[in-house]
Amino acid sequence: MTKKIKLDAVDKQILSDLQENGRITNVELAQNAGISAPPCLRRMRTLETEGVIKGYHADVDAEALGYSVTIFAFVGLTSQAEADLREFEEMVGSWETVRECHMLMGETDFLLKIVAKDWDDFQVFLTSKLTPAPNVSHVKTALAIRSHKDLPGVPIALDEG
Repeated sequence: MTKKIKLDAVDKQILSDLQENGRITNVELAQNAGISAPPCLRRMRTLETEGVIKGYHADVDAEALGYSVTIFAFVGLTSQAEADLREFEEMVGSWETVRECHMLMGETDFLLKIVAKDWDDFQVFLTSKLTPAPNVSHVKTALAIRSHKDLPGVPIALDEG
C-alpha cells in the first residue's frame, strides 16, 4: 500500500494537470504550477518514484475498437481465505476483457468491469471462464446501457494548502 505523501500546492497543480492531460509538456506543466521546468520535472519524477503517479495511458474509445458492451459482474466466492482471494485476483488479472476488479465488503466479494465485443462474446466469457472458475459460487451481472461520467484519478483540491 502506498504511504500518504504530503503534497504542497505546486504538487497538487502538477497532479491535477497531468490527470487532466497526460500529454501536457513539462514547460506547460511548470508554467501552470508557477515554477521553472527543471524543478517541475524533478517534482514529477519524485511523484512517480513515490508511487503517487502510477503511470500514463491513452483514453481509448472502446466502441471504436469494437467493444460495444460493458458489463458489471458481482462475483461471490465459496471461500474468502486470503490465499483464495489472491488466487481469484491473479486469475482475473490474466483476463484481458476484465478491465477493473474491486474486492468488496458485503454480500458480494468482487465487482468486475468487463468489456465485450457484443452480448454473445460476453456470454462465451461468462460460461467458459468466469462461472466455472475455481472458488466462484455465484455471479450476478448488470449490463451498462450508457455511461455519463468516467473520470480518471481522484478529485484534487487546488485551493487547499
